[in-house]
Amino acid sequence: MGHGGDVIAELTADHEEVEQLFAKIQGLPSGHPRRKTLADQVTMELVRHSVAEESYLYPAVREHVPQGDGLADQELEEHAAAERTMKDLEGCGADDPRFDELMMRLMSEIRSHVAEEENDLFPRLRQACPADMLDELGDKVRRAKKMAPTRPHPSAPDTPPANKILAPGMGMVDRLRDAMTGRGKD
Repeated sequence: MGHGGDVIAELTADHEEVEQLFAKIQGLPSGHPRRKTLADQVTMELVRHSVAEESYLYPAVREHVPQGDGLADQELEEHAAAERTMKDLEGCGADDPRFDELMMRLMSEIRSHVAEEENDLFPRLRQACPADMLDELGDKVRRAKKMAPTRPHPSAPDTPPANKILAPGMGMVDRLRDAMTGRGKD
């Protein structure tokens, strides 16, 4: 992650990257060990993406988009549901009987969320914000993703300022754990 462009281009590129990982998972037979490696990669990308959205995108939506509070609240609820699914998936190997069901649930949750963002939220944000603000948000999102956690933390705060304070520390611990275990490496 870290594609460049304004916030909408950045987040849309993230969506495409996750969809490519989903397609790889779906292309492998049930129980194949590579499915777990790919699921870990998906989780890492989605957690970083979510933390960045929660830190910068949704506060901008609240401030600039008409009825933005309701939109942001709905997006946060969807993030929370996906994060709980990722937390459950984190404890499953590819051969676990629950793995396929959890992976299918996550794909469904994320695909629905992406469709709502790309078809409703992003166009409304583009209409409400000047281009330079969208560019600045893109830069902030990219910086946030570099410091963000890589593992689901369902009980962590998802709104500023608490999420902005805690995310870098959790991210550092997660990246250390990932490095020590080889998690997410292909």
